[in-house]
Amino acid sequence: MEMAIRVISHDDVVQICMSTVIGRSIGYDVSAFLCRGVVVDLGFPLVARDFARYLASVHPAGALITHHHEDHGGNVELAATQGVPIGASDATLAMLREPPHLELHRRVIWGTPAPLRTPIVRFTSDALRLVPTPGHAPDHHIVWDAERETIFGGDLFLGVKVRTAHHGERPRELARSLRATAALRPRRYFDAHRGPVRNPVSALGAKAEWLDETIVAIERRIADGWSDRAIARAILGREDLAYYVSRGGMSRVTFVAQVRAEGA
Repeated sequence: MEMAIRVISHDDVVQICMSTVIGRSIGYDVSAFLCRGVVVDLGFPLVARDFARYLASVHPAGALITHHHEDHGGNVELAATQGVPIGASDATLAMLREPPHLELHRRVIWGTPAPLRTPIVRFTSDALRLVPTPGHAPDHHIVWDAERETIFGGDLFLGVKVRTAHHGERPRELARSLRATAALRPRRYFDAHRGPVRNPVSALGAKAEWLDETIVAIERRIADGWSDRAIARAILGREDLAYYVSRGGMSRVTFVAQVRAEGA
């Protein structure tokens, strides 16, 4: 399978954009970032060979992992075998050591990560700090560079009106994390799937507001006895390609189901 890593410079930040032929065909890629000699996130298993060469060429001082999902921490065992010190929350490391079962579409798009078995040196940075931002995943963190007013946001943002969700996502919790991140007043924000985000404080606030309004609309229909599928169709619209690729795992109806579960 053809694989690719593109390197894009943003002044002091290097964006490492990773994709495969299959991923590009359905609009999926993911980026890690290099800043202050530290790699933020480690990409996914299907680009392991190319990413290993990249790590060997830059000799990072360490790596910080925003969360355990296979497109962010999928090459952690590779990095560990290369002697790269690893910074991540205890919860993230636990899931990297015992990865959860992956749905078929995730294995096809990103690959199946090797469990973290190599002993690691725990990495911390005085300049780059992991800040808890649960919602997209329970172990999700952003990386905050306070001196340079820069955030590496993992999957916190993704876009203002993201109408799909995966199982385990918590929309209310996500809205709180978005507001807490906006309160840091970042001047720059780098998203793992969108790259640099313009006007990040405004963008983060807009997404939090949209989530709040959407959750209220969903809750009203739940109270009126509507089904998840009917609510999704009325508020979020028809399912898109993600629904069919993921066999329903990433969908509008799952968004509604997660609002229902979170409010139970």
